[in-house]
Amino acid sequence: MSRIDIEDILDRYLKGNASPQEIRQVEAWLDQHHAADSAWQQMDKTSRDKWLTSLFTEIEADAKNTKVVKMQPGRVWLLSIASVAAVLLIVFTVFLQKPAVSTTSVPANLAVLNVPASQKRQLILADGSKIAVNSLSQLKYPNTFSGKTREVYLSGEAYFDIHHDASKPFIIHTGSVITTVLGTAFNIKEDKLAHTVVVTVTRGKVSVANGTERLGVIVHNQQISFNEVSHELTQTDVDAEKTINWLESDLHFSDLTFAEAAAQLQRRFKVKISFANEKVKDCRFTGTAIKAEKLGEILKIMCAFNNATYKTRPDGSIIIDGPGCN
Repeated sequence: MSRIDIEDILDRYLKGNASPQEIRQVEAWLDQHHAADSAWQQMDKTSRDKWLTSLFTEIEADAKNTKVVKMQPGRVWLLSIASVAAVLLIVFTVFLQKPAVSTTSVPANLAVLNVPASQKRQLILADGSKIAVNSLSQLKYPNTFSGKTREVYLSGEAYFDIHHDASKPFIIHTGSVITTVLGTAFNIKEDKLAHTVVVTVTRGKVSVANGTERLGVIVHNQQISFNEVSHELTQTDVDAEKTINWLESDLHFSDLTFAEAAAQLQRRFKVKISFANEKVKDCRFTGTAIKAEKLGEILKIMCAFNNATYKTRPDGSIIIDGPGCN
């Protein structure tokens, strides 16, 4: 296969015009380079972006000082490339990854949450949005939101319960996939080995895009799965509750208000919890509720800690009362 033939295949693949056989061939090259035990797979997104950025700079610098020969109108190749294998590795990897690096600029002054293996973390952002971040995931977010949007950057999996603000859309960057909402609840899962991003809605409406290309709008119990390499897109109806089963673990309350803790209990036990006295909502609580514990057992401890009481109504809902906290 000549270098021109290789370039033709790569051009057609990146433009979406390759034949099924050519797609399999190119993806075989990609799979070989992205082997699970390769150095590339051991890098996190930040390290990959830095490596690719430096590679682009080196290639552009070399190109300025390298003699080229015109093969066909508009086609030039570096004479310093030693073999077809090197062409495939460098040209395909660089041109496939460059759009994601150049179009997603991550601000430098973001807080970073890295979740270790076998652990989960819960976070409340400055706007009141609540995020549960799964094991081996990373979330980058600002301490305060300014400007016309609220933007965060996710690598891995997280469940978002976004505070509604019609004037400031909430935007999540996950690889090349951009998820935009005004106020809703949904799950995003990125699989780096499969090159897929899956968005599932549990409440409200979500818009999903690949860069500037809109992939679709989904609502409750709908899911979009997008492959960032093959650009394969599927939109299906699902049981969203099954998608967030990973949330079902011990509940950790770290200096949360009673209202924030009640919101977690509502989601876990699927029961409505309200307050007879608004002052009780501001009481704070730190502790851990074991997964197997019943709601009544958890509420007894929390109410005793905050000098409050609770009652279960005939419809199954719960009301919490008390004098409040100073």
